[in-house]
Amino acid sequence: MITRLVRGGLAAALATTTLAAGAAVSAAATTATTAATGPNVSVTQAGNYPIFPVDNTNFAVTWTSNGTADLTGPTRLTVDLPPGLTTSGASITSTPDYTFTETVSADGRRLEAVFTGTRAPGRSEFMKVYVASHGTRPSGAITVTVANAGDTDPSDNVSTYLLGSGLQPRVTAPAPAVTAIGTTTGPGAGGTAVTVSGSHLADGFVLVGGTPASGSCTETACTVTTPGGSGSVPVTVVTPGGSAAAPAAFDYTGAPPAPPAAPVVTNVTAKSGPAAGGTPLYVQGTNLTYGTVAFGGVPATHVSCGPTFCSATAPAGTGTVDVTVTTAGGTSAPVAADRFTYTA
Repeated sequence: MITRLVRGGLAAALATTTLAAGAAVSAAATTATTAATGPNVSVTQAGNYPIFPVDNTNFAVTWTSNGTADLTGPTRLTVDLPPGLTTSGASITSTPDYTFTETVSADGRRLEAVFTGTRAPGRSEFMKVYVASHGTRPSGAITVTVANAGDTDPSDNVSTYLLGSGLQPRVTAPAPAVTAIGTTTGPGAGGTAVTVSGSHLADGFVLVGGTPASGSCTETACTVTTPGGSGSVPVTVVTPGGSAAAPAAFDYTGAPPAPPAAPVVTNVTAKSGPAAGGTPLYVQGTNLTYGTVAFGGVPATHVSCGPTFCSATAPAGTGTVDVTVTTAGGTSAPVAADRFTYTA
C-alpha cells in the first residue's frame, strides 16, 4: 500500500485551474449544478482512457461544490479499476489551500484520496489519475465516488465509465446505517482500534470528532484507528450515499496529543480593499493547516487552509488591521507583512 501527501504549487495557485493537454473535461461529462439546499458535492470523470495499444495514460476525476453553501471539511474520493488496469497514483495542481492525501492499494486497482479544505459553490477541483494497461486491451468499468459529511444530495456522488462505451447513467448509492460501535474509549494520543458495524458502509470513511480515522470499510463494517483527540466526540460514517452517526460517542482519556507549532503569517496577497468587505486574498506562511482566518479579529469567509497557504474573503471593516490565522497551535503573531487596509 502506498500513501502520499500531495500539495499544489504557488504558481498554479495564481492561475486558472486547467487540465493538461488531452485531459480536458468535455462538456458532456460536466455535472450540472443542482438545486440542493446547503452544500452539495458532485463527481465526474473524463480524459485519456487506455485503449489498446496505448498503455500508460491518465484521466481526470473532477469534483464540484454545488448547492447554496460552502463545501467544507474532508471530502473523500475513491477510484476502482477493472482487472488488468492499475494506477500508480494521482496528482492535483491547484491553490495549495488544502491538504490532500492518497493511498493506492497493493494491487494498484484502488485509489483512495482525502481532500480537506473549503470550496465555495461553483468551485471545482480535479486530480489526474495515472493508469496502465500493461500491454493488454482493457475492458470493464472505472467507478469513481465522492463523499462529504455536509453533502445534501447523494444522487451525483457516483460516476461510472465503461471502457469502450463511455459514461454510464448515474446511480445513487444507498444510505448508510450504523448499528454498533465496538470500542468507545481510548487514549487522547489516538491509536485505538475501533470497529463500526452497520449496512451500506462500502466506499465510506469514518470521522472521529470530525477528523478522518485511518482504516477501511466493507459493506457491513468499518475498521479504523482513532486519531488523537480529547473529550467525548461523535463517530460518523460518511459514504457516497450519505452519513450515519454511531449510537455512542468515543471518549478520549488522558492527555491529548501535543498541539502543533503555532502558525506564522509571512504575507497577504492583497493589501487593501473596500470597507464593505468581499476582497479575496491568499495568506502565506507556515503551520497554517486547518486554520481559520480573521481580519482584526473579525472572522473571514470562504476560508480554506493548507500547510503554507490559506484562501479567504475579507469581512467588512475599517482602518488597518492584522490578518491572523488561528489553529490548534495558537494564533499567528501580528507582523507588518500581514496588514490589510480598508478603503472608503
